[in-house]
Amino acid sequence: MANKKKVQDYDPLYNLLRYYVDLAVRLSYRKVRYVGTQHIPQDGAVIYAPNHTNTLMDALVILAMNRKAKVFVARADIFRNPKLAKILTWLKIMPIMRMRDGYEQVKKNQEIFDRAVDVLRDKIPFCIFPEGTHQAKYSTLPLSKGIFRIAFQAQEQMPDMPLYIVPIGIRYGNFFRFRSTVRVQIGEPINVGEYINSHSQLTQQEQMVQMKDMLTERIKEAIFYIPNDENYNAVYEICAATVKQQAKLYKQRGQNRLDAHFEANNITVKQIERLKSDKPELAARLLQLGNEASALRKSKRISLASISVRFPVLSRILKTLFVIVSLPYSIPASLLALPIIALCNYIFTKIKDHAFRNSIRFVANLVLWPLLMIIYAVVAYCTLPWQWALPITLALLPAPIIAHETWRLLRLFGSDIKLLASSSLRAKYREIREIIFNN
Repeated sequence: MANKKKVQDYDPLYNLLRYYVDLAVRLSYRKVRYVGTQHIPQDGAVIYAPNHTNTLMDALVILAMNRKAKVFVARADIFRNPKLAKILTWLKIMPIMRMRDGYEQVKKNQEIFDRAVDVLRDKIPFCIFPEGTHQAKYSTLPLSKGIFRIAFQAQEQMPDMPLYIVPIGIRYGNFFRFRSTVRVQIGEPINVGEYINSHSQLTQQEQMVQMKDMLTERIKEAIFYIPNDENYNAVYEICAATVKQQAKLYKQRGQNRLDAHFEANNITVKQIERLKSDKPELAARLLQLGNEASALRKSKRISLASISVRFPVLSRILKTLFVIVSLPYSIPASLLALPIIALCNYIFTKIKDHAFRNSIRFVANLVLWPLLMIIYAVVAYCTLPWQWALPITLALLPAPIIAHETWRLLRLFGSDIKLLASSSLRAKYREIREIIFNN
């Protein structure tokens, strides 16, 4: 009797589909940046441990990091439908129970842990989001124990194979906007075997607790981290108001813009923490300004992108020119992409969690745009000479992206105008910048 197919086994159709999906992931963002890939160990088994902020897109940007196969876990309730469960397994995703599913259900995870160890034994990277759930914030949630139980069990069963937990920080320019930016930073790996041996005086439970603290800190180092407390919105607003100037102060020659903004934001967070300690009254005023600016900006529906650029004239001119030049293309392109837009907007009305929006857009474009292109190509070739039908079909291929970029810039142009008209909001940002850069 043939051996049962494992989730990590090579599948030619899956491998072929990966090229299309990875390309679609890249096209879903204006910029995709992977930092620290040299930290990924090559001499053993690897468990990826990313932060979790953007539902399906988190897994997809990890998948697109390189061409290697990867196995993921997802919450078990989405596997209840047998047909969907079969598809998810083919996509190399395994179920895992969470505490919210009940203690009796969590006990069933042992089978999943065994399968995870088998994946690692085959040196296939295994990815688990240790926070257990997603949060659309530049912060972290407490880590669950599942990743450490898998790691300790795997190391026990594979004593001669190095095993690493690799922290990964995913940082989106915007959690909810299609065609934003994403920066993925691979942190310093934790060698599980070495850690266990060097802490042999501790019980396994104590080792897990300490490793959990270590992984938490390394994930924080790999992300734009804001403490998730009552000042979160204020700190985020202050970072956005100062990021351009901070980046200019600290940017190294030839440094990538996403890297510069990442460092600049973290510098601002540290400055705020220092002010809290050294000048508490000034820090209180700064945070008050941050909260007031955040509330006022949101009430006027002004984008943070308008805040962070601080009125660069060249940027506005280029936005305007692009919109003018692309409108003759973008209007018909938007009409042709309308079925996807309408479907997404309908689904959005049914789902309260906005963090799912980019995932929904991605899947809709991934599946529906090729089908629409086939329909439009058939219509073009049936109604026009092939000399016209061919270039029209080719011109339509990037329609969703070009149309989206045009309307994005048009939306930002309107946001810029509203910011220019709000002298009170601009005054708050000026005072925020004065406090940050003079202290």
